[in-house]
Amino acid sequence: MIDRQLHRSFSVVVCAYTEERWEDILAAVASVRSQSMPATETLLVVDHNETLRTRLRAEYAGASAADGGEVRVLANAGPRGLSAGRNTGIAAARGEFVAFLDDDAVAEHDWLRYLAAGYGDARVMAVGGRTLPAWASGSRPAWFPEEFDWVVGCTYRGLPPGKVRVRNILGGNASFRRTAFDAAGGFATGIGRDGDKRPLGCEETELCIRLGEALPHAVLLIDDRAVIHHKVPESRMGFGYFRSRAYAEGLSKALVARSVGAGKGLESERRYATRVLPAGVARGLRDAVRGRERGGAGRAGAIVAGVLTTAAGFLVGSARTRRGAVTFSSGPISPVASSASSTPASARESPRGAVV
Repeated sequence: MIDRQLHRSFSVVVCAYTEERWEDILAAVASVRSQSMPATETLLVVDHNETLRTRLRAEYAGASAADGGEVRVLANAGPRGLSAGRNTGIAAARGEFVAFLDDDAVAEHDWLRYLAAGYGDARVMAVGGRTLPAWASGSRPAWFPEEFDWVVGCTYRGLPPGKVRVRNILGGNASFRRTAFDAAGGFATGIGRDGDKRPLGCEETELCIRLGEALPHAVLLIDDRAVIHHKVPESRMGFGYFRSRAYAEGLSKALVARSVGAGKGLESERRYATRVLPAGVARGLRDAVRGRERGGAGRAGAIVAGVLTTAAGFLVGSARTRRGAVTFSSGPISPVASSASSTPASARESPRGAVV
């Protein structure tokens, strides 16, 4: 049972970039404002889209603590992209803890309460949760393996269940102590999502590894009771997106390995590739032979294709990072005022490595 007396001060950051997700954004904010443990505030950070920011400010002009919590709408004060948007939210946050929710996801009623429960130990610097796919078609494509649910931003088969210690948490359902950013800096810009460009990722992995380096005794947890539901549109349910996202993941892993070293950057991935994925292929083929479940052969084939495509992305990304074409950066974050013109420390970042 959750301690009903437990209450911690949470700022929840939701980053948005397009009016095409208007209804999704409203649903995400509504799920935060209806939490069993209320958030101190919801910070809506808009990524270089003044039309969307103006519309959201009008939508939440009357929002207050009395009716679900204050909602502040901010402009991304750094370069375009998800990492700088999150850094803007961190810089403006008033809470002792900062949680992140994707703009196309909704949190279950006790999401924040379960995240908060993980911080009973002062060593715990980050707590993440479980992200379930909400398929636009109403069901998972028969060929789509659960081992690759990270392709659509969700918890995948192979992660340990329950409340467990992990190397890194997943960024769309995550929380950190505010002091974690004081120790490790913010999310690295130049890595991760940038609107509708190639679907890079791993910015939260890089940050979590960097946090472990800055605070060797830090504990990072996943509590799979802290559940959100992440929308998966039709455009992300096809094999073309699957391959594109897998390739981008390989590129991203190359950046992380360049930043923090291959040992730490790939330690979890080695277990996943050598144990979880072969088991998934065997399970798919077994289901196909026994005729027990539709799509078994397709899932096995998708796992093999996903591994090869990710590996190709990693090789290409490694070659590009060795050439040092472009830098990506991370740096300290200092509290700022809540005005949209405030500039977080992303403008003062120092280079850490190369991006593709």
